[in-house]
Amino acid sequence: MLGLDVCEFGGQVLELLWLTMCYRGVMANKKDLPIEDEEDERNLNYNPPAQKSLEEIQGLDKEDQSLVKYKQTLLGMLPITTDLSVPNVQVTRLTLLCDTAPGPITMDLTGDLSALKEKTFILKEGVTYRLKIDFKVNREIVSGLKYHHVTCRKGITVEKVSHMVGSYGPKEKEHEFVSPLDEAPIGMMSRGHYQVKSRFIDDDKIVYLAWDWNLDIKKDWDQ
Repeated sequence: MLGLDVCEFGGQVLELLWLTMCYRGVMANKKDLPIEDEEDERNLNYNPPAQKSLEEIQGLDKEDQSLVKYKQTLLGMLPITTDLSVPNVQVTRLTLLCDTAPGPITMDLTGDLSALKEKTFILKEGVTYRLKIDFKVNREIVSGLKYHHVTCRKGITVEKVSHMVGSYGPKEKEHEFVSPLDEAPIGMMSRGHYQVKSRFIDDDKIVYLAWDWNLDIKKDWDQ
């Protein structure tokens, strides 16, 4: 029994050292910031344009018929909805796109978000994947949309990710954003349970949706 206890203790020490190294790697040269300021604006290299309403944009350069037609193609003739009770931006789904996954890895963001805390999504270690976000813009053009998430393991932040989604106008159909390719961590020390805090925000720091979800990194899909 003593030998088994020592092995277990050694494994726990190694895991703690791994988590500490991950934390230092991610947090190097960063200050401790509140959650609303965690995304690194310098890395995004984006300067937001002056905000204009949809009507203002449609009214510009009316004498230029080619430009008018181009704007109609991009923006449509009129806003899709004027119902102010509906958010201008609605995030509907987040999907982990992975060619080797046995099935879709999708979370519905239109219902009870607290239910996501009770569900765990699975990625096999070492697989490559992309994040796909489906969302709808209902009334006004929104500039500088960003997706941001913070990943923690056993209370320690191990990763921060920010993706510039861009600027979008109202549209009847949903927009979608697909992130660059990413790779799941690999190795015995990387396997385990992670908590993820996600947000969808814009230039003005308006949070259109914030939600928590769980991710397990496993040796194989069916474990």
